[in-house]
Amino acid sequence: MSNEDRVVLALGGAGTVGSGIVKALLDRGFKVAVISRDNSKLEKLKGFVSPSTKSNLTTLVGNVGSEEGVEEVKQALLKSVGKITDVVSSLGFSWWQGGPPHTQPLKELHWVIETLLFSTFVSWKAFFPLVRDDPNCTYTFITGGAGEKVLMPGTGFLTIGAASALAFCQVLREEYPEVPCKLNQVKINTGVAAPDRMAPGYLNHLDLGEAVAALVERRNASHTVFAVSCPADLKTVILEGNL
Repeated sequence: MSNEDRVVLALGGAGTVGSGIVKALLDRGFKVAVISRDNSKLEKLKGFVSPSTKSNLTTLVGNVGSEEGVEEVKQALLKSVGKITDVVSSLGFSWWQGGPPHTQPLKELHWVIETLLFSTFVSWKAFFPLVRDDPNCTYTFITGGAGEKVLMPGTGFLTIGAASALAFCQVLREEYPEVPCKLNQVKINTGVAAPDRMAPGYLNHLDLGEAVAALVERRNASHTVFAVSCPADLKTVILEGNL
């Protein structure tokens, strides 16, 4: 199956991390579908990708964070593109620093978990059946390393949310050990930004996108966690085909 025959659903594809992945996939010849609740983000994405690839980008307004919303947009998606061969999930947010736990209301913790875990679970439950039984298909989670340590004072809820996403990915690898679909995780242990917002040690979202697109394209690994801690790790996956 050539790249031109593959349709990638990029969950979170309108965000900073996701947009770099979407652009790289399109540049490699994939068809890509992106769902967002915010149409303005989808319009911005259309202006961001290479003009020559825009015809291969399908965008839909919808909510993949609720069971009702994800089923509705799933049907609209399949009606529009016909099939999904690959899924890349980079849902959630990259930063939270609301303060120490004793200063936070329960609804704030609920929002963090809903954003980082519940949406990942609900969308996986809806879209995984489309790819799970085909060894030529892939499902790739993009997660953060914040779940393994408190990055700085006041970011504790980010650690809780990110840790829940890491745990969910571990559960999937161990509960579905022999699923034919290539099930992988890219765990980013540093910041990610667009070129104009880079900081020391950060990953350029375009370079990250190239690495993830290469991983999806090759389909030569499964049930693997690829840890990315610095830009050099991305060169390893792009040039050598592994992390």
